[in-house]
Amino acid sequence: MATLSVHGVHRPRRGKAASSNGFGGADPPAGLARVARRMRALAGCAMLGFGLAIEPQVWTLVFIMVRIGAAFVVAPVFGAVSIPLTVRVSATAAIAFLVLGTHHIAPPGQIFAVATILAVIAEALVGLAIGFVLQTAFAAPLIASELIGSSMGIGFANTIDPQNGRSTPALGQFFTIMLTLLFLSVDGHLVLVDMLVKSYDTLPPGAAWLDAGHLKNVALFGSYTFAAGLLLALPVGFLLLCLNLVVGMMSRAAPSLNLFAVGLPASLAVGVIALAIAFPAMGDYMLVIIREALGAADRLVLG
Repeated sequence: MATLSVHGVHRPRRGKAASSNGFGGADPPAGLARVARRMRALAGCAMLGFGLAIEPQVWTLVFIMVRIGAAFVVAPVFGAVSIPLTVRVSATAAIAFLVLGTHHIAPPGQIFAVATILAVIAEALVGLAIGFVLQTAFAAPLIASELIGSSMGIGFANTIDPQNGRSTPALGQFFTIMLTLLFLSVDGHLVLVDMLVKSYDTLPPGAAWLDAGHLKNVALFGSYTFAAGLLLALPVGFLLLCLNLVVGMMSRAAPSLNLFAVGLPASLAVGVIALAIAFPAMGDYMLVIIREALGAADRLVLG
């Protein structure tokens, strides 16, 4: 091999014999360089185990989040339109991490398969059933407000409900806020989270399909909403009914009496005073509604 001497240092002459990259000492083409870099990146990912350990865990986490996310969509407090979507997703992922750490849940064998799709539907059905039972019980104050408001003459007063973004009676909005505060004060939201975590023991993923009996019991629980609404409105409604009877007898005794000038202010005054007097008892019954809803969600859905 020919050599060159520069300042006494012998260096090999560049030539075909000295090239080792297969391109005669020149740089490889840009396309082949990019392919080589991608192959090295894939080799690094294989060394880190992305294809063997992390991917099944990610699919398992998403599979767990289906039930929790479905419950949060329809459940009170969590399903309010005022709560940002990022907060719901973050809370769902945090609880899913908790479930993943305390339960052994196998990921679906195949992602795009009929069995996997049915399992996802079953998970969503369980979460929706739990949230639906709680949301059904939270409709009792709206029924009570309709009864009381129509008797007081303020049924036309409406406001925007922050829970669902729709127009509701102002009195019903007041009752709903009080029921929500009581729900948070007795740690109802924590009981709901604990119920969702324990549901993976009672109804494990893959075998969580609710039968017709469970769905029937959940549907029949809607009758409790009407009964609870009537009982919640009973103290004030009874006084307003007595007032309407008195006003009716006065109109028979004095036909020239203007009922709108006498009856409407009287019903407003009696209704406000009755609400102030009966509100402690109504608050106690709201606690009963919360306990019944949580117990029904545990009993009807989880068995």
